[in-house]
Parts: sequence; C-alpha cells; structure tokens
Amino acid sequence: MNNVQLVGRLTKAVEVRKTTDGTSYSRFTLAVPRRFKRDEADFINCIAWRKTADTLGAYTHKGDKIGLWGFIQTGSYEDRDGRKVYTTDVVLEGFEFLEKKTSDERPEPEDPEEPKDPEEEQEQPDINDDDLPF
Repeated sequence: MNNVQLVGRLTKAVEVRKTTDGTSYSRFTLAVPRRFKRDEADFINCIAWRKTADTLGAYTHKGDKIGLWGFIQTGSYEDRDGRKVYTTDVVLEGFEFLEKKTSDERPEPEDPEEPKDPEEEQEQPDINDDDLPF
C-alpha cells in the first residue's frame, strides 16, 4: 500500500507549467511540522497534475495551509556533472484548502452582507450618572 496524507503550509507560490503536449503540472514544497517538535518541519516535495495543478496555482499563496493525499513516487536523473540524483516526491490525488496565511499583506475582507447596527453609527451623548432620573 502506498498512501500519503499530509497537512502543512506552502513554502512559496505554486507555479503551474505545461509539458510539451500541454498538460498542466506543478512542483512545490510543503512544510509539514514535526509531530513532537513545534519549531521543526520536514519539507516535502510534491507534484500536482492537470486540474489539481491549475487549481493550486490559481487559489493558493505562500504560507497557505493545505491538506493533501496521494502516493510516493521515486525516480532518478543525471545532473550536469553526470552524477545520478535520486528523487522522492508525493504525487497528489487530491487536496483541501485549510487556512489562508494571515498577514498584513493580505487583510481579511469585510463581510458586506453583515448588517450594521444603526445605533453604533450614531454619536452617543456623554451621560453622567447624576443626570439620570433614577
């Protein structure tokens, strides 16, 4: 069985690229906190294909928290110096948006449907306890 489930934060914006036949894909890194050490993380290389890659590229940003599931895939290639380099990636089968990064750069939008209390908008006069009739 080859199943992976991860929850972590994107280390940078997801960039979508195209293969020579026009298939969308993206490679990105997910920072996954270690179970017993809050200040440490593992950086997991991930690959998304087709609509999954397009959606991640369009709707996520650096620092966003996502949950994903998929499988581990290993591979190898020769670098420029002729040395063999081994790779391990998580290939996504699906994901969920969990939390947007909160920062000054991306303020939370106000809810336009939330009604305002008309009494809050009016100026309230200063009332002294001595002025009350009871």
